[in-house]
Amino acid sequence: MTSSAAPDPAVLSPRLPSPLQELDDDRFARRGLRLLLKRDDLIHPELTGNKWRKLAPNLRAAAGRTVVTFGGAWSNHLRATAAAGRLLGLRTVGVVRGHELADRPLNPSLARCAADGMRLHYVDRSTYRRKAEPETLAAVLRDLGVEDPYVVPEGGSNVPAVRGCRALGEELGDHADVVALACGTGGTLAGLAAGLPPGRRALGVPVLKGGFLAADVQALQERAFGSRRGTWWLDERFHFGGYARVTPELDAFAEDFTARHGVPVERLYVAKMLYALVALAEEGAFARGTTIAAVVTGSPFPERS
Repeated sequence: MTSSAAPDPAVLSPRLPSPLQELDDDRFARRGLRLLLKRDDLIHPELTGNKWRKLAPNLRAAAGRTVVTFGGAWSNHLRATAAAGRLLGLRTVGVVRGHELADRPLNPSLARCAADGMRLHYVDRSTYRRKAEPETLAAVLRDLGVEDPYVVPEGGSNVPAVRGCRALGEELGDHADVVALACGTGGTLAGLAAGLPPGRRALGVPVLKGGFLAADVQALQERAFGSRRGTWWLDERFHFGGYARVTPELDAFAEDFTARHGVPVERLYVAKMLYALVALAEEGAFARGTTIAAVVTGSPFPERS
């Protein structure tokens, strides 16, 4: 798949601004709260949610070059990048964490990447942890043998992505007092908070353990905008054991939410954020009269009916 000119992701007809849906949920209503869903999962059938917002500016910047990016075996970001490559005629390479996976059958997520034309390159976990170090990155790129690649970091969180996610806050505007979203690498939160009008707040719910994300979000904002922007905070209690961890309790919560509202709930990110909002409402964390917008940043994979 080659391209002689820079493809414009706009030709894929994204649904922007994404819909804003109000829910009737007694867990919020009885506390005087309104709950809205910002349905970024409906932006595009294959580049859903924050993946569109982060990838589109990077795909423009790639200007037809091979896109090299990073992710784990179940990475939403890898799948979205691979789909974008197929749809726009771009070569893509996914550097996958875990050299031992090279000798195993592809899981459904990586199989989707391969079917979309992504070349998969496996590295050991020690190398993967050091992938942001210039010498390690240079060595990985040499192994790939790709001429003049365009490198997108894990999760797609870089300066173009953060600036692209600012539109999410601008779309929400004054519709909500608090905007909540799940966070992996922090790029969406960094942009969202910068785009919200004064007086509006952004809540990030990290899906990884470690307590490192606040510094990462601030660093992303400083690189993208020159300083910390907007009012945002993190609640780190709802990772359910770490990335890609889903407990029976969380799964039951997600199934119940879908039964209540007819909205499919992605488990690794969206379910944790929604669970956090219900818990915070029960704790009295939001004043009566508060309108909360929950950003649906992705769809379940494999898709559930």
